[in-house]
Amino acid sequence: MTDDSRPSARGAAVDVPGLVEQARAGRARAVGRLISLVEDESPLLREVMAGLAPYAGRAHVVGITGAPGVGKSTSTSALVTALRATGKRVGVLAVDPSSPFSGGALLGDRVRMSDHATDPGVFIRSMASRGHLGGLAWSTPQALRVLDAAGFDVVVVETVGVGQSEVEVARTADTTVVLLAPGMGDGIQAAKAGILEIGDVYVVNKADRDGAATVRRDLRNMLSLTERPADSWRPPVLLMSAQLGEGVPEVVAKLDEHHEWAASTGSLQRRRVRRAKDEVEAIAVTALRRRWTGVSDRTELDDLAEQVVAGELDPYAAADRLLGQDV
Repeated sequence: MTDDSRPSARGAAVDVPGLVEQARAGRARAVGRLISLVEDESPLLREVMAGLAPYAGRAHVVGITGAPGVGKSTSTSALVTALRATGKRVGVLAVDPSSPFSGGALLGDRVRMSDHATDPGVFIRSMASRGHLGGLAWSTPQALRVLDAAGFDVVVVETVGVGQSEVEVARTADTTVVLLAPGMGDGIQAAKAGILEIGDVYVVNKADRDGAATVRRDLRNMLSLTERPADSWRPPVLLMSAQLGEGVPEVVAKLDEHHEWAASTGSLQRRRVRRAKDEVEAIAVTALRRRWTGVSDRTELDDLAEQVVAGELDPYAAADRLLGQDV
């Protein structure tokens, strides 16, 4: 189901424990309101995260990325259909470019994946990247935590296509799917985009078009030249036509296979620890930055910057002094 709860998440007093309990019970409106608190950076966010913490860490997070035009939304919809056929509850975070006026997502949920709008086992939410580089919204990790704690078996993160910066999704997902399509440029372009290092499963979409087999062969050849430890996961390259529904079950099977491999080898745990480390670091850096900028026109950082320009301090000494006020 698409989420229509955002307007009601503002204004009235919020019962965070009640929302968490309702989200755990599968109430879509409660899930949406919690994500809205995340996106709005609500003062209640600490309470929200504390309430969700005991229930997180169970969902399989799947990142879907690729250049614009490869069919990410259509592929996501097809994968959701296949996952639902196996009985899994699925949450979808579709990260869109931000509106330059409102900061909201330009592409609405209802335009996407309309086939799942009435399915209670599917939750779809568009999130604005709000100028954040890397294809993901700053609040994506916390939104993932909401869907994870709400009991979704699989959480799909579909990113905007932003070229080389889309490698960020690989640090967010348990399994990263890289989509390509015939006619979108040759294999060398794929290598330039850095995707040979980030994908766990590669999918050539629009396989009913001419050139799909060639893209698959070229990508396989390039992957074979990539140095990997002997016991590492060997990313498969699959053909799929999301529009026609062909090859989708095979992709889902590979997602499950990678998840099982990652869990059994410790790779999944290492990824999640790294993800948590990045999340903690981002929160800490943001808090420090806000403390430094303050609420007045003149801050300690301004004074230190002027001393650096005047040659009275070097940048390292200035940084030491800035950190010293918080040590």
